[in-house]
Amino acid sequence: MKIRIKFKKWGCMKFIGHLDMMRFFQKAIRRANIDIKYSEGYSAHQIMSFAAPLGVGITSDGEYFDIEVLSTESSQKSLDALNAQMVDGVEVTGYVALPEKAKTAMSIVAAADYYLSYKDGYVNPHTTGEWNDIIKTNLLDKSDFIVTKKTKKSEREVDIKPLVYAIKAVELDGKQYFYLKVSTGSIDNIKPEFVLESLYGKCNIEYDPLAIQIHRNDVFARDESGELISLLEMGEIIS
Repeated sequence: MKIRIKFKKWGCMKFIGHLDMMRFFQKAIRRANIDIKYSEGYSAHQIMSFAAPLGVGITSDGEYFDIEVLSTESSQKSLDALNAQMVDGVEVTGYVALPEKAKTAMSIVAAADYYLSYKDGYVNPHTTGEWNDIIKTNLLDKSDFIVTKKTKKSEREVDIKPLVYAIKAVELDGKQYFYLKVSTGSIDNIKPEFVLESLYGKCNIEYDPLAIQIHRNDVFARDESGELISLLEMGEIIS
């Protein structure tokens, strides 16, 4: 049986890298007595696949990994067992059964959405309304959004507008955020901070990556009609 697990990551745990998070969950699954399936061969390992690795320093409400199990308790009992093994800064929020022919989360990731905010002590150069005017003028009303994308070996001009599915400045509980939904995956992948940095460039404002806190809200795949849906919606709760 294929299982998809969703979890949150915040606080000091945002500084724990992807490989260490994998090791953390491998141990937690054993301690929670989840009847996980192991690979065959000399060096057997848990069958586990993470959706989209999270960068160090980023918090999230929507992280996913898939496992295969030989048997399972209900979703609620499994959540309780896993959360009993969690540390402060990690919480398992979803445990669903996938169709037998379902592809792994890693192979179907198509998008992710984020909230970006200014850390304490850093100054926001514009109001929410001003930022939305800048977004509209420089991106939404344009037929393209050409930026220079640099790599270790070269740099080239690319149009990132088709990869930005949503972007706006919003206020939540009296604090300003940038909301972005962007293309994510192995083919067309763009980081939300790169989009924001590009907007800064259009305004001739120096961008300081240390000023911005990034929070991933959720991760999405495309359903049969091409619509983006949360990875958790692709499974069913086990009663």
